[in-house]
Amino acid sequence: MANFLQFFIPQDKKFFPLFERASDNLQAISKVLVEMVNAPTAEKRRELIKEIERLEHVGDGVTHEIFNELSANFITPFDREDIHNLVSSLDDIVDDIHGTAKRIQIYKIETIPPNVAKLAELVQSGAEELHNAVKGLRDMKNAGKIREACVKINSIENHADDIFDMSIASLFEEEKDAIKVIKMKEVYSALEAATDMCEDAANAISSIVIKYG
Repeated sequence: MANFLQFFIPQDKKFFPLFERASDNLQAISKVLVEMVNAPTAEKRRELIKEIERLEHVGDGVTHEIFNELSANFITPFDREDIHNLVSSLDDIVDDIHGTAKRIQIYKIETIPPNVAKLAELVQSGAEELHNAVKGLRDMKNAGKIREACVKINSIENHADDIFDMSIASLFEEEKDAIKVIKMKEVYSALEAATDMCEDAANAISSIVIKYG
């Protein structure tokens, strides 16, 4: 029945371009995140944080558009709950990236630990895999590749958990300044949360593939 209904849905006119705009923006902001944590100067870092803020606003706009379409359209390409879960997760990743940048800015963190850069790279890898998976939802011709991307995202999240745990353990062991511990723990937590949301988005995509692939 799901495949039968898919035949009649004008998939490429509203929802799919919006899904892809959301994943495009996520991919873009994750790239800027990596550039920001590796910025050679404080001035360059501030410039990239401003770009992250801009892209976060772009992401909010796309999310609102999708939710407006959900409210206005009786027929949707997938279950409303699956669409809501996917879009909310993509938006949460963008928010966590923005949250990371803001914490680095307001806490005046000048020296970025190597593990922060590693977690940022994992966020970017997760965003790239999500982008590939979202693009595949348009016609479902390559459900196997979509599933493969979701498996990779799960592995990325597991790797991020390991880095997060080691980073927090080292932080408590090596840093004697309690305020610095609190600041860095929040930065690490925001990045780890972003990888968690990548996994949530992958789970939403997996649910769609099971039903419609």
